[in-house]
Amino acid sequence: MNELMNLRDKRVQTWNAAKAFLESHRGTDGTLSAEDDAIFNKMMDEVDKLGKEVVRLEKLEALDVEMSKATSKPLASAPVTRLDEEPVSKTGRGTKDYNTSFWKVMRNKSVPHEVLNALHVGTDTEGGYLVPDEYERTLIEALEEQNIFRQLAHVIHTSSGERKIPVVASKGTASWIDEEAAYPESDDTFGQVSIGAYKLATMIKVSEELLNDSVFDVPSYIAREFARRIGAAEEEAFFTGNGTGRPLGILAATGGAETGATAAAADKITFDEVMDLFYSLRTPYRRNAVFIMNDATVKALRKLKTTGGGDYIWQPSVTAGTPDTILNRPVYTSGFMPTLAAGAKTVLFGDLNYYWVADREGRSFKRLNELYAPTDQVGFLASQRVDGKLILPEAVKVLQQA
Repeated sequence: MNELMNLRDKRVQTWNAAKAFLESHRGTDGTLSAEDDAIFNKMMDEVDKLGKEVVRLEKLEALDVEMSKATSKPLASAPVTRLDEEPVSKTGRGTKDYNTSFWKVMRNKSVPHEVLNALHVGTDTEGGYLVPDEYERTLIEALEEQNIFRQLAHVIHTSSGERKIPVVASKGTASWIDEEAAYPESDDTFGQVSIGAYKLATMIKVSEELLNDSVFDVPSYIAREFARRIGAAEEEAFFTGNGTGRPLGILAATGGAETGATAAAADKITFDEVMDLFYSLRTPYRRNAVFIMNDATVKALRKLKTTGGGDYIWQPSVTAGTPDTILNRPVYTSGFMPTLAAGAKTVLFGDLNYYWVADREGRSFKRLNELYAPTDQVGFLASQRVDGKLILPEAVKVLQQA
């Protein structure tokens, strides 16, 4: 290939030199002398010679390409799986080998000196094993059942460092101006919210008898326990966290939801005050807004009756699977919302999609073999890194007691 390119370049250069020689050596009558004519003819012979060599090499190159083509049609169809053979699924890190090896180690049924190559890809910096993909999905589904915040909030995944979220603090406006008047300046102002990760951990102890019992479903047990503990701790922090060593809760005095209405009493609530809260939230946020309150607050609202008629103001939903609503917006309950007491923020109303939950990738388990050996138990350390923050405080309002 390089030789062919060099010959083509040399041919062009020789031709250009011949043309230049012809132009510079013509006499006044436009002809060449006998000596110059011989030189020019020699240069043209060299151009013809190089041209023939270029043609020869191009033919050789075309033949090489033709000879290197496959002489038979390649196999393009996938191999047929035998009916008695279990298909091997591979999604991300959770291959069948990895999943089998992971629970083999968790159950301590592996040979002491056996090398589990499948687990090498899942070793974290602390020496634990990252949870297989299939099992991690089970955990996340269980967390959503335990934690209403993960159903309503905006959940993102981060890999490292802080996630900086740009927020429009105020918007510019347009003004009426006279003909040929200067345009008024009105810029948007931008803020920035940083969201990081805090570590949440728990330890589960299981007896050796249960681990060695093939009937006992270890993954399901650990998933349920992990969901119950982590889910409760998460939800409490998402409501009441102070941002120190844990997420900043949505009820925080600074950076949390804004006060939309104030009740007249310290331990009572009226439907008029709920309406004040509803209309304190701007219309764009009301489209996806929800109510959240404690069961005790729900009970107090349920007991309110119309004047004279004695009928209950708030009627429950009659459709199965449909949540109760107030002013056509869903109502959810959480044990971490404050009860009716002086100064408490008892009812929350807003679009929780503006509360961001940041999951740091990778939940991990570690097995403790020796620590609880005297009691014939095995410990499992489970941990995750998570943060939460209300990105736009005006999107969520609260009703505060007097």
